[in-house]
Amino acid sequence: MKKYIVKAYKSFINFIKHNKQFCSYVILSILCGVLLRNFTSGNLTINPLIYDIGMSIIIGSFAYLFKPKNQFKYLFTCLTVLAIFCVINTIYYSFYSSYVSFSLINSLGQVGEVEDAVFEKIRLVQFIYLLAPVIFFIINRRLNNRDYFNFITKIEKGKKLFKNVIISGVCVILFGVINTNGGAWSSLTKQWNREYAVNHFGIIIYQLNDFINTLRPTINSWIGYDVAYKKFTDYYEENRLKKSNNEYTNMFKDYNVIFVHMESMMTFLVDLNINDVEITPNLNKLTKEGMYFSNFYPQISVGTSSDSEFTLSTSLMPSSSGTVFVSYFDREYLSIQKLLKDKGYYTFSMHANKASMWNRAKMHTSLGYMDFYSQTSFDIDEEVGLGLSDKSFFRQAMPILENIEENNNNYMGTIITLTNHTPFSNSDLFEQIDLTYKTVIDGEEVTYPYLEGTKLGDYIRSAHYADEAMGDFIKYINESDAFDNTIFVFYGDHNPQLDSKEFYNYYNYDFENGTVLTEDDEDYKIFDYYSNELNKKTPLIIWNKNKKLSTNVDYYMGMIDVMPTVGNMLGIYNEYALGHDIFEIKNDNVIAFPNGNYLTSKVYYRSSKEEYKPLNLDEILTEDYIKQCKDYVDTIIEVSDGIIRHDLIKANKNKDEALEIK
Repeated sequence: MKKYIVKAYKSFINFIKHNKQFCSYVILSILCGVLLRNFTSGNLTINPLIYDIGMSIIIGSFAYLFKPKNQFKYLFTCLTVLAIFCVINTIYYSFYSSYVSFSLINSLGQVGEVEDAVFEKIRLVQFIYLLAPVIFFIINRRLNNRDYFNFITKIEKGKKLFKNVIISGVCVILFGVINTNGGAWSSLTKQWNREYAVNHFGIIIYQLNDFINTLRPTINSWIGYDVAYKKFTDYYEENRLKKSNNEYTNMFKDYNVIFVHMESMMTFLVDLNINDVEITPNLNKLTKEGMYFSNFYPQISVGTSSDSEFTLSTSLMPSSSGTVFVSYFDREYLSIQKLLKDKGYYTFSMHANKASMWNRAKMHTSLGYMDFYSQTSFDIDEEVGLGLSDKSFFRQAMPILENIEENNNNYMGTIITLTNHTPFSNSDLFEQIDLTYKTVIDGEEVTYPYLEGTKLGDYIRSAHYADEAMGDFIKYINESDAFDNTIFVFYGDHNPQLDSKEFYNYYNYDFENGTVLTEDDEDYKIFDYYSNELNKKTPLIIWNKNKKLSTNVDYYMGMIDVMPTVGNMLGIYNEYALGHDIFEIKNDNVIAFPNGNYLTSKVYYRSSKEEYKPLNLDEILTEDYIKQCKDYVDTIIEVSDGIIRHDLIKANKNKDEALEIK
């Protein structure tokens, strides 16, 4: 045995000696993967490292099909591509806490609309991967100067080396396979939990698998159709949402309804006062007068605002590949717009941005809107951030709404605001709220920076302005002779996507000395991954100017539950809804997030690490409960993804029509 070990060791040393270029390529590739996980998820476990080693060896082995002097071009290209992907993924992760997908290439056109926010997230260290091809180039030059390649050309047997090296790479991969459970493979195949996939299989396998998944529907749109359709039919046969029958059923039947999409408005702003200034006085008033859902969570993926629009309208999840608005706008969906339009409602949407943003011009038609009042419908007379200010937008929207009210018996619309959108530029139009903290020490007044000069501070000023604009709109509605028979549904579409550190510093600010509390301080508040996720809730309020509902609903609820809940009040029913009427399911609700995480009244589950945090330490959680919730979430994501990818609502409708003809 010792003899074989010594022989293998000598062969390994000899290989390194005569394959310095190849070995340097493998080492640099592995280093890119390690740095990527370190700068993003922080995962430095052995399994993804094994897969990165194996894949680097396999990809590099093809260099031996070229002559030694030409091998550099191939290896340099591979390393450069990997380095560029690592840069892109690192920057992307700073926005979405996930990894980029080839399917998102169609969405790159949206970047121009938020380029300021992109540049603000860029750090020099995020380009460190580009040192890999630079170092590789330097190594090649030095080897070339030492006449290394002329020597190697005489002794290298390319085809034999290719075979031996690729077999070695496969063996390394097989070693990783032995240490990988079935759940991880399932996650890789589904690709909806990208962080989990990278943390188990490394960046190279993840990216290759993603590329294959992206090409698959392009090559053959019917691949996986039969499996998806069976899951679709099985799910609805067993779990089809029952029509609600509760105290709110038909409460607003035949009412008009206007959804007010409040850009980046978060729940933590409600009742927030800074230096005796009420940050969101109008939102606060709405929470007291209307039906306020205080534990409401958006379920967004990379489509952010567009994901919220889609999920609210259809009670389906965002797509796990690309965005519905850009990649799957041509599918048939059953939406609140279509159901109300079938009842004779006029349906419309308003947004002062370009109609091309998130492909709304096409997707709003697919959802069932009859008219879209986009940027061309407004005079861009006052700009903040991405475009028309909210105050001017609401001011110009009012006469349009009056005209709609006068000329339609019933209508349903969505008004999408814009000002409170990242990067939250501190505009001169905003009230310059004092965000410092003043105190007296030893008889002298001392001023601490507090929120001044922070992104969170800029966001608070922006939100205060957005609230003022909404207050003008509410005042107009209250003073108008119209809109008596109209309910307004105000909802925050998603969190502002600020770095969690901003909130960490906010919740742990030490007012005694103007610093941030540490774990050793008595008043320190834990603000970890789970705290940040739970902090992402946004307001949801149902309001009518004549009915003071004054109800606080604290059931945990997701965006996917809005359509069934509000639909029950309006007297409509969506047979394909995956959400629930919150007044039917109450505390038993499970909020599924696109990355596989979930939230209930008892626990927040983190899919990428298969860990969870109980919301009540006094309650005992069984593993059966955790698994049942996880299985439910996996099913919801799969069924929804099948509907979107394979247009299953249309397919099922055509099948039913064919059966009726027979």
